[in-house]
Amino acid sequence: MDNSPLFEGPVRDIVGYGRNIPQGAWPNGARLAVNVVVNYEEGSERSYAMGDPDQEPMTEWGSYPLPNSVRNIAMETMYEYGSRVGIWRVLDALGDAGIPSTFFACAVAFEQNPDVAREAVAAGHEICSHGYRWEEVFRLTEEEEREHIRLAVESFEKTCGRRPVGWYCRYGPSVRTRKLLIEEGGFKYDSDAYNDDVPYFVKVDGVRRLVVPYTCDINDLRFWNSPGLSQADDFFHYMRESFDTLYAEAAKGPRMMSIGLHPRMIGRPGRIRSLKRFFDYAKQYSDVWFTTRDEIANAWLERDENGQ
Repeated sequence: MDNSPLFEGPVRDIVGYGRNIPQGAWPNGARLAVNVVVNYEEGSERSYAMGDPDQEPMTEWGSYPLPNSVRNIAMETMYEYGSRVGIWRVLDALGDAGIPSTFFACAVAFEQNPDVAREAVAAGHEICSHGYRWEEVFRLTEEEEREHIRLAVESFEKTCGRRPVGWYCRYGPSVRTRKLLIEEGGFKYDSDAYNDDVPYFVKVDGVRRLVVPYTCDINDLRFWNSPGLSQADDFFHYMRESFDTLYAEAAKGPRMMSIGLHPRMIGRPGRIRSLKRFFDYAKQYSDVWFTTRDEIANAWLERDENGQ
């Protein structure tokens, strides 16, 4: 095989669990684990205002890049809506439903708005590192990526009072991300995969690591990039259909449902009700476990220790 960087990194696993799906249940006999993820990125996206050499092209209008010499103030204010208004609607919806979430938080975003960091921690939400900036780590050199991991951990210790145990990159990891996370130490899991409905283990340079996969489909990103799924009812129905299928399948073994949210997207007045409706629907089931990715990781590690 070619030894170029294109062939470095993890070996692909096309098979996974196959028909040998994990058996048993989640803690306390729960059938389905549901994890709500709040992607808190606002204020750490690329922009000229942050001194970056380019700026974020993704907006409410789709991908709408401006000429290189023009600052995109419209884009900046669309992101600011999430940190000024949307995040508080999301936190209120979670609080009213009594649901703990996992914050995929960018360290710089919390630095820009420490009130959000304080409230998220006080409300019992898990803080998972979404990187130092909302950046594509494959743009970085190995030394830059190593330094950004260190800076992120240091930053979260200051804004949240403790370090994160999980990691998630924007648009996927580099070929070296998992190796660098092991080198840094202190990380229990990463979520840089979209290939399963339950956690699984991988080996990185002989070290066994836990992956808690994430989702691109049960994700309010659709409000921005899929005209066919642009209304609150559409998102609610998709969440409900996903939930119903996973709940039914969980009769044969534990399943996990991830829901990806962004304050600048789901936090708009005409969209937040889709989330509240789903919470009301799913909470009718007494054997559904709304939890954090940290707790899912703990449960899977315990299963592994017990030989399940």
